[in-house]
Amino acid sequence: MNRSLKVLVACEFSGTVRNAFLEQGHDAWSCDLLPDEGGSNRHIRGDVRDVLNQKWDMVIVAHPPCTRLCNSGVRWLEKPPPGRTREDMKAELEEGADLFSTLWNAPARHVAVENPVMHKYAKALIRGYQPPAQSVQPWQFGHPETKRTCLWLRNLPPLVPTNVVEGREARVHRMSPGPDRWRERSRFFRGIAMAMADQWPRWIAAHAPPHDALQ
Repeated sequence: MNRSLKVLVACEFSGTVRNAFLEQGHDAWSCDLLPDEGGSNRHIRGDVRDVLNQKWDMVIVAHPPCTRLCNSGVRWLEKPPPGRTREDMKAELEEGADLFSTLWNAPARHVAVENPVMHKYAKALIRGYQPPAQSVQPWQFGHPETKRTCLWLRNLPPLVPTNVVEGREARVHRMSPGPDRWRERSRFFRGIAMAMADQWPRWIAAHAPPHDALQ
């Protein structure tokens, strides 16, 4: 039987990944600057960097801010959007890379960070950068959609697809502009969250020594 893990799901206000781990009996918490949209008492509202040292077994960074790190936004570094400057873009890139670095180097034995494909300028700024261990698609986990997501993994195995489905639509990328578009674009897929909560604790139970949280 898997032992209960103390899990921090960083940069999540939906509770999707947190709830998947709770359903498997783990001591899971989410943390975000925004309140939990379901009003859960398993949510820490604030800067995740303030709680990283609370002896977590696993830190899962579900969706840190990626606007300035991902390939799709690299063009703005040279030609900023209206009303912004190159200095603004550089500052936001450095801030995003610093947060990614802090989370990737979190003091937990098992760490997973989710982000889109990253451009070379971001990679150069991240402390201890390594290539992602894998990329996954929601259609591999029961959702008939396409949205490539990279996973950077430390002391965790790549996820194994659980339910490959057809009807692969790029729904997220085709969303109409609006005030809530960013919220829906950042929402994690439950099928992938369930695979994390099922596969990773079983792997840890089989491969990691007992009481493996950092002291």
